[in-house]
Amino acid sequence: MSTNRQDPVSKLIFELSKLPGIGEKTATRLAYFILKQDTSYAQSLSEAVVNAKQKIGLCEECFTFTDVSPCRICSNHERDIASICVVERPSDVFSIEQAGVHRGLYHVLHGALSPLDGIGPDELKIRELMQRIHKAHDAAEAGTRPALREIILATNPSVEGEATALYLTRLIRPFGVRLTQLAHGLPVGGQLEYTDRQTLGKAMENRVEMT
Repeated sequence: MSTNRQDPVSKLIFELSKLPGIGEKTATRLAYFILKQDTSYAQSLSEAVVNAKQKIGLCEECFTFTDVSPCRICSNHERDIASICVVERPSDVFSIEQAGVHRGLYHVLHGALSPLDGIGPDELKIRELMQRIHKAHDAAEAGTRPALREIILATNPSVEGEATALYLTRLIRPFGVRLTQLAHGLPVGGQLEYTDRQTLGKAMENRVEMT
């Protein structure tokens, strides 16, 4: 879409259309909705975006988005620290939490392996995951924390997600921890963040062993 930078409406539509899942038509509807509102709404919206961008960072433990670090999940002593669910994006953490089927911790990779796109292990939070596992393993041997019981590989059911899960399986297998993957009730090529609660809940409950 070409945009005349002197035209505020076209500029607004252009910027909104950059959002994932938002095409030009949807961006146009959103733009005109915003324009119909009071100035206070536009001000509040812009302040919310800027504040979130300025105040939200990554959790030092699991690497989800948070305004405090460690995040509220990692610092919650009621969570099961013997179980870690590995996901691709911070939005996946939110989706699984909404389903209410996981009471353990998380680790966000921030993507999936995709050699064609130049995304290898070094571009993801895989090194940090292995450091967490090493640390937990050493602490368990020292008797200062429970041993890791399970790592759930909750990557998306896509070619890249499957490749990432298999790669992680080879790295984690030597630790002897139980490795599971979400059941294939999820649509192939789908995204966790767009999956309804019931489907996601069943996939989590019926997760399968990694071989």
